[in-house]
Amino acid sequence: MPSCKEMRQELVNCMLKSDCVLIKRHTVKECLQPEHAEDVPKECQSIRKSFFECRRGLATNHKVHSNDGYAIVS
Repeated sequence: MPSCKEMRQELVNCMLKSDCVLIKRHTVKECLQPEHAEDVPKECQSIRKSFFECRRGLATNHKVHSNDGYAIVS
């Protein structure tokens, strides 16, 4: 399974080939907004979902401070 960093790059590469960027001349960041979803290919939307799930997985596995010390949240 690719790392989140690799997925991010795959998403950027996909978005750079999309009509949203190439034809409508929006930035990748702008194209990731809901109002531009119709200009983004399903492949990019799928990669985006996987990337955000990867990031969410990293966020939920971080250490948090508790009264007893540190605990891993999963």
